[in-house]
Amino acid sequence: MERPVRRPLLELFLSTLYISAFTFGGGFVIITLMKRKFVDELHWIDEPEMLDLTALAQTCPGAIAVNAAILVGWHVAGPAGIAVAVLGTILPPMVILTVISFFYAAFAANRYVALVLQGMQAGVAAVILDVVCGLGEKQLKARSPVHLLIMAGAFAATFFGKVNVICILLTAAAVGAVAALPQRRKGARG
Repeated sequence: MERPVRRPLLELFLSTLYISAFTFGGGFVIITLMKRKFVDELHWIDEPEMLDLTALAQTCPGAIAVNAAILVGWHVAGPAGIAVAVLGTILPPMVILTVISFFYAAFAANRYVALVLQGMQAGVAAVILDVVCGLGEKQLKARSPVHLLIMAGAFAATFFGKVNVICILLTAAAVGAVAALPQRRKGARG
């Protein structure tokens, strides 16, 4: 028998604290770990909802990690969930940056620290690639021409055209909204 789903604030806080403390590379990496924790392990959110939350987190101003924590916290436990998830997300970077600021001169001049940070960049790139493959896989399997066009167009605009990300997001949102209109009209009539 499967245990019932509970949504304790302590578990939400500890989960976001752990994810934030052991993640290096920014919001996209944190979103991957949030998906694994909240979708795959705890089953508090399903995958389509996580895709929607990720899209919202990317379009809102501010850090993606904090935006994602706000959205996941709200989804899991309402206003209290927001407070707990954001606190768990911002505490580790604040502590780490405070410690580093005291020892900045020693860190900045240390060749080995610079090499470690360069090595971590490769790991971050791999995790971001994992996010793209994992979240895009279902869209590719659905073979929706609109979604495939948006993904290919966004890639081409970024990689070849060096188009600003905001322009790409706004264009993708507009194309998605226009493509969804016939479905909404059909659903309203039926």
